[in-house]
Amino acid sequence: MLSVSNLSVQFGKRVLFDEVSVTFAQGNCYGVIGANGAGKSTFLKILSGKQDPTSGHVHLEPGKRMSVLEQDHNAYDDNTVLETVVMGNKPLYKIKNEIDKLYADYSDENADRIGELQVAFEEMNGWNADSDAAALLSHLGIPAGMHDTKMSDMDSKLKVRVLLAQALFGSPDVLVMDEPTNDLDYETISWLENFLADYENTVIVVSHDRHFLDAVCTHIADIDFGKINLYSGNYSFWYESSQLALRQRAQQNKKAEEKAKELQMFIQRFSANVAKSKQATSRKKMLEKLKVEDIKPSSRRYPAIIFDREREAGDQILNVEKLQATSEDGDLLFQNVSFNLAKGDKVVVLSRDSRATTAFYEIVNGKQKADKGEFQWGVTTNQSYLPADNSAYFEENINLVDWLRQYAKTEEEREEVYLRGFLGKMLFSGEEALKKCTVLSGGEKVRCMLSRMMLMRANVLMLDEPTNHLDLESITAFNNSLKTFKGTVLLTTHDHEFAQTVANRVIELTPKGVIDRYLSFDDYMSDASIREQRDKMYAVPVG
Repeated sequence: MLSVSNLSVQFGKRVLFDEVSVTFAQGNCYGVIGANGAGKSTFLKILSGKQDPTSGHVHLEPGKRMSVLEQDHNAYDDNTVLETVVMGNKPLYKIKNEIDKLYADYSDENADRIGELQVAFEEMNGWNADSDAAALLSHLGIPAGMHDTKMSDMDSKLKVRVLLAQALFGSPDVLVMDEPTNDLDYETISWLENFLADYENTVIVVSHDRHFLDAVCTHIADIDFGKINLYSGNYSFWYESSQLALRQRAQQNKKAEEKAKELQMFIQRFSANVAKSKQATSRKKMLEKLKVEDIKPSSRRYPAIIFDREREAGDQILNVEKLQATSEDGDLLFQNVSFNLAKGDKVVVLSRDSRATTAFYEIVNGKQKADKGEFQWGVTTNQSYLPADNSAYFEENINLVDWLRQYAKTEEEREEVYLRGFLGKMLFSGEEALKKCTVLSGGEKVRCMLSRMMLMRANVLMLDEPTNHLDLESITAFNNSLKTFKGTVLLTTHDHEFAQTVANRVIELTPKGVIDRYLSFDDYMSDASIREQRDKMYAVPVG
């Protein structure tokens, strides 16, 4: 279907890919993973022809069509929403345009040409193009009333959904997507997961959403050491198998048959729990054929995120009474929010409006005043907060050691060796610890904020979209640390795996009050009665 032969990419002295050869087969979904800077997005650009390799070539089987999720959100500003989606099938759209032009200047001379084009148009299911595009848009949360809207007038987050519909339109033979779940809500991501799980053609996707990769991927394409290695199974299988390989490599004295038995038990566990898809049976067979030498330890570096508590909190954590907040534009974000947090609660704080959750965190951290209501923290609690926007913390042009020193409480904590220990856990070792705050990337800033949180040793952690800008390695380490943390967690995230594996309670803030349930995230989202209640509490009165 799609193959890459002897692909090399070099920027100056830096070799990104070295003689890479790989084939992507029909019916499989490949999750492309790799550390930051490994070349994931570059590889997708080369596949789609938007960037040339230093050497080697990409071959798409003749007659097959590739579709790419567009990253330029303003590329179709002059087109309507519906037209933008149909443009995803370029051959179909080209024929449609030619037919329209010929009809605009109709004559006996071009009648035969129109007939030929209409036959081709019908073979491509062109007469149903608009209705098919409309159905895709509706599934992705774009109502019919917006289908004739100019793209230039669409909200940026809705543009993402239109461009996703464009990529999916017409069932392309090869679908290439870079971070398709960005700016999508849980319901839309769930629809996309189900769509791709049953997709019969080839999908190649880069994503930092582990739940998404697990739900859709039949294979993982791992970029490591300038090569791309294909592995059967989803992301969790790749991660746990690479960790198994790392442990086995460290156990040099362990007999080969013992290692093989350990691997077989591991494979059986995953084979019994493959994600739903048409390829589940064939995937199970592939996993059962794996040998010890087929899986390799990864070169990835995972940060050591360890949240210790200065002291254990008492039973009373946080009491909230009739809290209300509005936005700067006067929109009611939430009202009548009352709840009590108890020891051991790990809460996903939800809202369909991200401004609501951010306002809540800012209020309970004393950075914003509520319109109404009050809150009170338990006397034994100490809190640490990771805001969605952390830019205010990095305005001073100082190095990271001095930056972290600002949050030290004792003379011992102010020592450079002590501070470097916390920074080193977050992969800022050696000269990296002397980088200036003003040159940090988004992911580096989040890792610094996590160093600060670890230094504070709080027993209550508040996290507003903590995985933004982080790579898969940092997200995985962060997730694991929160699962074992003994204190209280308040968490807002678009990372499904975070929400499901960390929280034991869901609190949703709406303009008509609060929904509060001691349920897992999946159970909360799948409960039909809760879904009905949610729709009513966000509904805007008519008239």
